[in-house]
Amino acid sequence: MRRMIMRSTHQNLTAWPLRALTLAVFFNLVPMLLTTSIASQDTPLIGSSDLLSASKKATTTQDGQSLAPYVPTPREVVDRMLQLAEVTPDDVVYDLGSGDGRIPISAARDYGARGVGVDIDPERIAEANANARREGVADRVTFILGDALATDVSEASVVTLYLLSSSNMKLRPILTSQLSAGARIVSHAFNMGDWQPDAVESFNDSRGNPRTIYLWKFDGEHRP
Repeated sequence: MRRMIMRSTHQNLTAWPLRALTLAVFFNLVPMLLTTSIASQDTPLIGSSDLLSASKKATTTQDGQSLAPYVPTPREVVDRMLQLAEVTPDDVVYDLGSGDGRIPISAARDYGARGVGVDIDPERIAEANANARREGVADRVTFILGDALATDVSEASVVTLYLLSSSNMKLRPILTSQLSAGARIVSHAFNMGDWQPDAVESFNDSRGNPRTIYLWKFDGEHRP
């Protein structure tokens, strides 16, 4: 009996390093596969801090089209986007695919603007409204449960985006048919095809991840 117990204990001790190695490989491989999958679907290189968020529900349209995985814009990038757009208290800032509401909330709290967020996920809308109340800007921020491709943005003087290049191209004719000349469009990470931006800002965030922000100042010309 003693020999059997010792043999069993020895087997467990021998198997433990193998199990630990297997777990280590698994937990290192999953983020790698997730990053590869995301990158292959027209998304930006994202930092490790973004990986968990990327696995959440995607921003979609009413007919089920995916506009982007749900990856919140880092707060330091939010600040740079609003600075590049030169947001003032006179502006109405629309964020299409607004997630937890951080861009409209920041526009209202830090710049005195009026913020409007659009998202098709009711959980994100509820979260955004709760965040606006917590930040004390619920009276200056509105969150709309709806399809970004079906939203009337004609009152916007600033539109912010963190979607995909393909999604930006779907929005381009909508934005250029509704916005007034002088409106600014700011996109994190993705361009608008052959529509050349008026400004491009590239930098590394505090975690060392490369970030790019594009700014277009709408000239009133419709672009299909």
